Amino acid sequence: MNIRQQYQQFEDQFLSPYAVRSKDTKGRMRYLPPCEVRTDFQRDRDRIIHSKAFRRLKHKTQVFIAPEGDHYRTRLTHTLEVAQIARTIARALRLNEDLTEAIALGHDLGHTPFGHAGEHALNRLLPGGFRHYEQSLRVVDILEGDQGLNLTYEVRDGILKHSGDAEPETLEGMVVKISDRIAYINHDIDDALRAGKIRIEELPYDCLEILGRKHSERINTMVRDTILHSTGKPRVSMSSEVGEATQKLRDFLFNVVYMGIEAQQEESKARFIIEKIFRLVLDRPELVSGEHGKNIMGEREAADFVAGMTDRYAIRFFSSHFLPMSVADLG
Repeated sequence: MNIRQQYQQFEDQFLSPYAVRSKDTKGRMRYLPPCEVRTDFQRDRDRIIHSKAFRRLKHKTQVFIAPEGDHYRTRLTHTLEVAQIARTIARALRLNEDLTEAIALGHDLGHTPFGHAGEHALNRLLPGGFRHYEQSLRVVDILEGDQGLNLTYEVRDGILKHSGDAEPETLEGMVVKISDRIAYINHDIDDALRAGKIRIEELPYDCLEILGRKHSERINTMVRDTILHSTGKPRVSMSSEVGEATQKLRDFLFNVVYMGIEAQQEESKARFIIEKIFRLVLDRPELVSGEHGKNIMGEREAADFVAGMTDRYAIRFFSSHFLPMSVADLG
């Protein structure tokens, strides 16, 4: 019995009846011989971590575009916080931590530069619209490497359904979906407070009474409530009281932080840059060198190129093609 088989035996003995066993995966799009050491979900996690798309997340905006300060979240630190919260919940519920972690680490690989401002811009430009969760699946299925990452069905399902109305097929996917919300609500509040965009007194008082006034208290309340409310059940969710308070905080963030006047001003700048680059590579695909050059043939491929950019690469690309050389050199 090799190491992988020993671990699969452990999964059978320890995991909840509602957990996905790695040996029961629905498989990959292309056959891959089993590894003697790692389960399929562990291999998926490793493939995601070693991908270029994952490394680019460190230079992609979470909420605040080009913030002055070293402690604001990026798309990568957001991803790591989601993974940490998700593993805590999965372990408490005796779900498959490896599957949970793989979904969490891959869920935002398709996010654009400039955060949701970039996503909104591409959504207006691409026929049929642009949604980052669909793009994340496109990254792991097609764009990363020569033939995509060839991940398991369960990881791909969790990535695709971590946002939006669709519910993941696995409880591990449900854990990531709720962990994503827990993470961004709390760290976006933390970053908004640090940036002086809001004051603690502006947060809905009744929500703080239920969830806590401190960052760590709110996360602890949401995580514990999710665990207590989901133990022994075929679905992962919060209690109605904590869930409603969490939703109210999310609504506050959208109204005051994400859609506030300052945010809209920054979004208009990001939208301008995204649109200019998108239309330029459509008109002049020869400008895109290397691995992307041969792929720029239409709007879908142009969106792939733009979505894969980091914030700083998008700014540098824009500057080199739309600003006088002396000005671009200052960037």
